[in-house]
Amino acid sequence: MNAYLSLVKFSHTVFALPFAAIGFTIGLHSGAGYPLDLRLLILVILCMVTARNAAMAFNRWADRKIDFINPRTTGREIPSGRISARNALIFTAINALAFWVSAYLINFVCFLLAPVALAIILGYSYTKRFSWLCHLFLGLGLSLAPVGAFLAVHGSLEWLPVLYAIAVVSWVAGFDIIYALQDIDFDKSHQLQSIPARFGLKGALWISAILHTVCALAILWAAWLLHRNYGLNDGIYIGSVLFILLLAFQHIVIGRGDLSKVNMAFFTTNGMASIALAAAVIFDFYC
Repeated sequence: MNAYLSLVKFSHTVFALPFAAIGFTIGLHSGAGYPLDLRLLILVILCMVTARNAAMAFNRWADRKIDFINPRTTGREIPSGRISARNALIFTAINALAFWVSAYLINFVCFLLAPVALAIILGYSYTKRFSWLCHLFLGLGLSLAPVGAFLAVHGSLEWLPVLYAIAVVSWVAGFDIIYALQDIDFDKSHQLQSIPARFGLKGALWISAILHTVCALAILWAAWLLHRNYGLNDGIYIGSVLFILLLAFQHIVIGRGDLSKVNMAFFTTNGMASIALAAAVIFDFYC
């Protein structure tokens, strides 16, 4: 079990799940409002977890040959032999099926859109072979969290969850660029596409900063709409500013050229940022 949890980096669920919580909470209060349905909440969480499990396991399966020759990734589960490639693919299929069944149990709209979501999150694994825009494609996959959770409650789409989806695309793409700095030389030597490999360290950091600026603007715009349309308190602004400050912090750390801090910037800082933002939104709605 521990090997499979490591395979899908289960702890990294903290990136998208808080944004799903934001979309779900906004959905409950949209229009005339909807009562909190525990069954629906459980199904949304199942969709989040199984979709991410499928995406990560498939990514590890698709990248198994690359991981085997990359010194940074040879210890991963498939190259090290802890999980076979066949079992990783079976694990992907089981989670993809569980995701689709969960979507069916939510509503017909989510059921119809589930294959599209799977195509995006599974298709990302091959984007690095042909486009340095792969980071944006990863962001697109995670941006489905607030939109999907809102659709689960509301059944139709509104601007606010889309705005949070835009924030997630630019946020995730920005920090994935920072993470990819670790493999800049490997990607260049093996004809793999990434923004660091294409534009170099300084160029990549500039592009990451621009994307995170877009994210910050989207987060602040969403906060303003929540304050205006739902009468939320100033807590939403505090959570949004904290999110933005944590984005800035990782650029300060990595901007010094110390790539040994990448994991701290990638996981710790971004995990704290997403949790703080979601906590602020939920707290303002219910307190």
